[in-house]
Amino acid sequence: MLDILYEDNHIIVVVKPQNIPTQEDSSGDLDMLTMVKQYIKEKYNKPGNVYVGLVHRLDRPTGGILVFAKTSKAAARLSEQIKDGQMSKSYFAVTTMGEMKNKDHLVHYLKKDIKNNIVRLAPSSVEGSKRCELNYNVLQTNGDLNLVDVELLTGRTHQIRVQMSAIKHPIYADVKYGCDTKYKGNLALWSYSLKFYHPTTKKLMSFRVSPPMDKTPWNLFSSANYNK
Repeated sequence: MLDILYEDNHIIVVVKPQNIPTQEDSSGDLDMLTMVKQYIKEKYNKPGNVYVGLVHRLDRPTGGILVFAKTSKAAARLSEQIKDGQMSKSYFAVTTMGEMKNKDHLVHYLKKDIKNNIVRLAPSSVEGSKRCELNYNVLQTNGDLNLVDVELLTGRTHQIRVQMSAIKHPIYADVKYGCDTKYKGNLALWSYSLKFYHPTTKKLMSFRVSPPMDKTPWNLFSSANYNK
């Protein structure tokens, strides 16, 4: 069952649960793109293939807000906004390894290892390395965990996960990027805010969804933090 935040003739905005792929992958598990296509096909009784444009992605372990385009024109215009930095994305993350610097602007160069599906830090001079940037602000610290608000300034694969690991504060349950195996459960990374301009009306669209606050580690922090 899709959790739909908004829908019109041009776009559909949904909440992706954690551990569901954004698009089809080698696992063969049902993915969000297929689910949206099925929903539109059934709701509007459309024959044949249904067009749904994938304009951005969330990692499989990451949950939160996704916008899909229902026309190729909408897809092109949304993709252009991403390219121009007009689509704003913010995430909640829970980091480990003790208290961290209260706020910072992080810049790294990353290179994707496609064979092993992992992203690594790389010198800017290395071919294929890409600059990535984010701003973060610590909202609350509880023991050796930090609730962090992350503003994503570039959209690289695994970016937040790699950059937090690079400053020695890997994300909760992110064993792939150095988190201790004692932190068990879902990866604590959630796309809570998405802002963009409607592809036809040009109106600013703003969406916000809290993470599953009944689940660890989100429930270890004051609920007031999620509404700031």
